[in-house]
Amino acid sequence: MNHAVVIGAGIAGLATSIRLVVKGYSVEVFEANSYPGGKLSAFKVDGYRFDAGPSLFTMPHFVTQLFEMAGVDPKEHFDFKRKKVACHYFWSDQKKFKAYADRDLFMQEIQNVFDEPKETVEKYLKKAQKKYDLTHTLFLEKSLHKLKTYLSSATLKAIVNLNVLELPKSLHQVNQDTFSSPHLIQLFDRYATYNGSDPFQTSGIMTLIQHLEGHYGTFVPTKGMVSITQALYDLALNLGVKFRFNFPVTEIKVGSKGVEGVCAESEFFKANVVVSNMDIYPTYKRLLPQLKPPKRTLSQERSSSAIIFYWGIENSFDALDLHNIFFSDDYQKEFKAIFEHQTVCDDPTIYINITSKDVPSDAPEGCENWFVMINTPADHGQDWDIMVNKLREVVISRLSKELGTPIEPLIACEEVLTPPLIQEKTQSHLGALYGASSNSSMAAFLRHPNFSNRIKNLYFCGGSVHPGGGIPLCLLSAKIVDELIPKAS
Repeated sequence: MNHAVVIGAGIAGLATSIRLVVKGYSVEVFEANSYPGGKLSAFKVDGYRFDAGPSLFTMPHFVTQLFEMAGVDPKEHFDFKRKKVACHYFWSDQKKFKAYADRDLFMQEIQNVFDEPKETVEKYLKKAQKKYDLTHTLFLEKSLHKLKTYLSSATLKAIVNLNVLELPKSLHQVNQDTFSSPHLIQLFDRYATYNGSDPFQTSGIMTLIQHLEGHYGTFVPTKGMVSITQALYDLALNLGVKFRFNFPVTEIKVGSKGVEGVCAESEFFKANVVVSNMDIYPTYKRLLPQLKPPKRTLSQERSSSAIIFYWGIENSFDALDLHNIFFSDDYQKEFKAIFEHQTVCDDPTIYINITSKDVPSDAPEGCENWFVMINTPADHGQDWDIMVNKLREVVISRLSKELGTPIEPLIACEEVLTPPLIQEKTQSHLGALYGASSNSSMAAFLRHPNFSNRIKNLYFCGGSVHPGGGIPLCLLSAKIVDELIPKAS
């Protein structure tokens, strides 16, 4: 039986291990941490449970199909429900908006709150859907670095409809050209942050992200986001995948005929196939020292990162739900600070995720577990202690004002995550959450491919390679790798 090694037990590594076992390989996963999931992990403090990383769950079929392809009923192992309201939005001028999952309610709410005609919004959303329909097989589900991807009717159709994609325009330009309400423009600009980019730079094709959330919906796992990790880890174990935790790979061994295996803990482990779920930058710099790295790819601008405050709050707020956004007054200034000045502005947008709204056991009775995130630049040597202290004051002051309650006295416990800690815990280069940014219209083509052009049987998955970061795209990277690797002989 052919043997495959997967480096890293992040969400893409778990999915890849499952797919390769189903394909007939014996699979061994090496993980530097003591737990699976990478960024998709959790921890507890003083009776409060926090999801450490990704908080948005959409397109759940990418998770359930892994069970189905293994012949297992996903309902017996993983449960989730659709949210009726995707997100609550707040502005400093007291304007508020609920993004309903129901399309008719969503459109009506836009008309009521922003005074935008339904017809304008409907046309915008239909165009976003067309962008997705034209490009998803090319940009998301296939390798961009294989000639056969372009020799298809889908590619020809996308080329014929190139003007629909609005590639030369920025996302902000598209939104500004479409809507009159600055609040709605800002709301739709926000979708650039789903892949760590700047709405004033990233391409107008990114309106398709709004379509994905609106069409597929926003979901919440009944046992928290970490249950995605746990369900896939348990599935992999049941299928026979072997895991080695606290076992970092130190080198990918390469011979004249291609990959030969990996070195870890001063031992050599032979493999016919190696898949790295490690960030592409340290994969080359640490694990492939004998190979000249792809300079252009590794020098790409990093995506945004984040400072996250995990707060146990001794109160509950009816105005808040699972996902909540408190917008800054000057969005362009905010992103200039992040990407041009590599800092955080004085008035940042604040995101609060509260899983105890749907999973009551995540916090003591009458309390809430707040995951408070502010977008930041990646780690370029900034003084993060100063930045954290400053942000903490700004966030507490803003939320106290918006919610009409002093927040500081309600904080029962606190943990903080910064870009340097993100890099330390997940090996993400400079702590960037999504690898390279998508601020260039050519960014999709500049991401590292899911295979090596120079080393046979070496593959790559995860958020730092094609098609990008976030749970759905990481799972799609595993699917692309699966399609590139032949069945075990």
